[in-house]
Amino acid sequence: MGRIVTPARFAQAPANHAGFETDSDRERAALWARLRTEAEAVADGDPLLRGFIHIVVLSHDGFASALGGHLARKLGDWYIPAERLADITEQAHAGDPGIVAAAVADLTAIVTRDPAADGLLTPFLYFKGFHALQWHRVAHWLWAQGRRDLAHFLQSRVSEVFAVDIHPAVSIGRGVLIDHGTGVVIGETAVVGDDVSILQGVTLGGTGKEHGDRHPKVRDGVLLAAGAKVLGNIEVGRHAKVGAGSVVLKPVPPGATVAGVPARVVGWLTSGQAPAVEMDMSLPEPEYTI
Repeated sequence: MGRIVTPARFAQAPANHAGFETDSDRERAALWARLRTEAEAVADGDPLLRGFIHIVVLSHDGFASALGGHLARKLGDWYIPAERLADITEQAHAGDPGIVAAAVADLTAIVTRDPAADGLLTPFLYFKGFHALQWHRVAHWLWAQGRRDLAHFLQSRVSEVFAVDIHPAVSIGRGVLIDHGTGVVIGETAVVGDDVSILQGVTLGGTGKEHGDRHPKVRDGVLLAAGAKVLGNIEVGRHAKVGAGSVVLKPVPPGATVAGVPARVVGWLTSGQAPAVEMDMSLPEPEYTI
């Protein structure tokens, strides 16, 4: 077996060359401070978890370090051990600091939207939708660098370990929540915008054997409820909601709520808040005629 990865080598990138902190730097520092505080409380409260919490959080000097090490231990195996995966994650974080900024936004989105998240530590440690998404961000970076075989390897391992299958070519925005994660499938030419919420069993797939641009484009603030299937090169407009178990075969207008098999418009956005943030899975009451 590979050695336990507790890298202090994921050094935090400097704020900028002028020495001034950006908003992203401050947000990350605040999140890291809160995460450490929660970790210290757990370590003090349960001796059985103290070693685990120390390795995953308290031994690190920053969020990127802790995230990279934790992801590596989750995915390491005999073929590529955890310490080598930690090297890959470090390369990705250094090559694109936006990956870490997106992870901060994703973790914040979980705490904001998911009532099961009682703080930052629980989703950071245990939520496999979060872990799968962060590994996808690394795989997507590798894909863009031309290291496509390694990106496919990571996609396969993520699918095996977390039951989330996202092609490494997929572009995914920030502040994305993949809740539970089990059974989520996102095809190669799909696009997912910012502040999107995706529940278990969602598929963003094609309609057959066609090649080229063949997968859905999900715009900002969209809520895709459990088991929703969106198929083909169609757009799900900004702030739309797709009901649980729906099969979407046609474009969804911005602000629309669609449901059914096949899906049809059953309502429209009435609040000023994005459905992905509101996380209201209910649908309008059907109108019955006698």
